[in-house]
Amino acid sequence: MEFQIIGQISHVETIAEGNAIREIAVLRGKYGLGNWRKKKGAAHIRLPDGTTARAEIHWYEAHGIGKVKLKIKEWL
Repeated sequence: MEFQIIGQISHVETIAEGNAIREIAVLRGKYGLGNWRKKKGAAHIRLPDGTTARAEIHWYEAHGIGKVKLKIKEWL
């Protein structure tokens, strides 16, 4: 689902790091080597139809690469 983050992500937590991430091989193959972490946080988002909502989002992140594969996990 396409969405845009409005403002900052709050309550950021690390869920998994390195080899504990199930998709680590895919991340390294597509985006490159890095100290990969899976993170979660809460943010206000804007959906393609213009509605806004607060949701828990998950993403992968590595230093020098940034946030990739953002997804909505739960509506708050």
